Amino acid sequence: MNTIAKQLKEIIDKGLPLVSNLSNASSVLNQLPNINWCGFYLVSGNRLFLGPFQGEPACTIIPFDKGVCGYAARNKKTVIVDDVNQFAGHIACSSLSKSEIVVPIIKDNEIKAVIDIDSPIYNRFTNGDASLLEECAEILKELF
Repeated sequence: MNTIAKQLKEIIDKGLPLVSNLSNASSVLNQLPNINWCGFYLVSGNRLFLGPFQGEPACTIIPFDKGVCGYAARNKKTVIVDDVNQFAGHIACSSLSKSEIVVPIIKDNEIKAVIDIDSPIYNRFTNGDASLLEECAEILKELF
C-alpha cells in the first residue's frame, strides 16, 4: 500500500461526520507533489457540489454534463487530462491549472463523489497517480 493511501486509511474515523473525514483526506492528498488544488465534489442528483478541499476558492456546483469532474462522474471512470485547455467543456476555476485528474468514488455501483486534483504543470498525472487515487477512492467509499 502506498504511503499516502496508508496514511489515509489510518486517519479515517467512521464515527466522525463525512465532512471531517474528507477534510483530513484532502490534507493528506495535498502532499502530492506539483499540485495546486485537491479536494472532493459530492453528488446530489445529477450535480456535483463542492466538498472539502485544499487550495484557491473553487467552483461550487458542477453539472454532470460539464467539465472533467462531470465527465468522470457521468462515466464512472478515472480521467487524466494532460492539458485542460484541450478538454472540451473544461471549467476553468483557476487559470493556474494546466492538468487535472478526477477519480470517482463509487459504492454499490452508485457514484457518491469525485476526487479532483489540479496541477500547474502540463502532463503532471500518470497511470501511477490514477492507481494511487483509485486505491484512495476504495478506502473513502466506506464513508458513504
